[in-house]
Amino acid sequence: MSAPDVSESTAQAAHSVNESAAPEPPAFVQPRTYLELSHPIATPKTLSPIDREQMEGLRIIRAFLKVRTSYDVLPLSFRLIVLDTSLLVKKSLNILIQNGIVSAPLWDSKSSTFAGLLTTSDYMNVIQYYWQNPDALAQVDQFRLNSLRDVEKAIGVAPIETVSIHPDKPLYEACRRMLESRARRIPLVDVDDETQRHMVVSVVTQYRILKFIAVNVTETEMLGKSLKDIGMGSFSGLQTAHMDTPVIDVIHMLVKKNISSVPILDADGYVLNVFEAVDIITLIKGGSYDDLNLNVGEALLKRSDDFPGIYTCSPDDRLSTIFDTIRRSRVHRLVVIDENRHLKGMVTLSDILEYVLLEGEEDEN
Repeated sequence: MSAPDVSESTAQAAHSVNESAAPEPPAFVQPRTYLELSHPIATPKTLSPIDREQMEGLRIIRAFLKVRTSYDVLPLSFRLIVLDTSLLVKKSLNILIQNGIVSAPLWDSKSSTFAGLLTTSDYMNVIQYYWQNPDALAQVDQFRLNSLRDVEKAIGVAPIETVSIHPDKPLYEACRRMLESRARRIPLVDVDDETQRHMVVSVVTQYRILKFIAVNVTETEMLGKSLKDIGMGSFSGLQTAHMDTPVIDVIHMLVKKNISSVPILDADGYVLNVFEAVDIITLIKGGSYDDLNLNVGEALLKRSDDFPGIYTCSPDDRLSTIFDTIRRSRVHRLVVIDENRHLKGMVTLSDILEYVLLEGEEDEN
């Protein structure tokens, strides 16, 4: 709608300046008038019943995260693997595989400080580096974790993530730091009372946080709006590949777009599978990079038997249903498909966490 025109009568009613008249004393703006002119009061939005229920559910989840600490998310028994930065990249890879993990905190023994988090992105950076510098491939077995910074600079990617949080801090704060840094997991770092030195307690992932919510907050059932209605996920510019796509091409996609997975389609756009960043660890185990010459179909055959599988949903699925799936299964992303199983979009755990923390927060405050 266009703004209404000022009527001629209104314009004529405005005071004109009479050069011959004596100057009038300056007019003073009343405080109430000033406030109304400078800061117009926003008209409250009319929410439908389902909108009100959705916002109330989000408010309860955020309140829950603010009174729980990061310690609360940890299981009663868990194992922590911390790697020294002087360790060879080849050995670090074997340790991850032997322990069935895909990331580990790094520790600088020289300064006795936390040195960041080793993830699959670091291994992809090493692959990219040697792909760009094939003459250096002979030295790959001698490459150490403390040289990852040099690799990042050489290929022009973001430096290793060093964000962390004290385990006594509210879980809500940990989530906010993860969103701000675009990290998918955050180490819990405490300080020893006697030595005043840092010590890594554990690592909390987005999946563990969302599962913690799904298990403990029954009000997730109030999140009845569909993915389509709330606009959650990515539905354009998606990176895709086929079964005969070379693995190295998929790695280039992952690094260039800073994503963690690529849907695998057939010639008709039917979703067959998803190639994930963690699949790369399996391909380069033992320090051999020969399997990077495989195509996607061959690479996926090398997955372990305990692979959790691919989870799908439709644009009409409700967020409450997504939380129920997270509560029951180990989900790291959902492929959005239509009734013909054609790719429509992707929903990541980052998308869900961002929506839960930020949607309507300004209105709430």
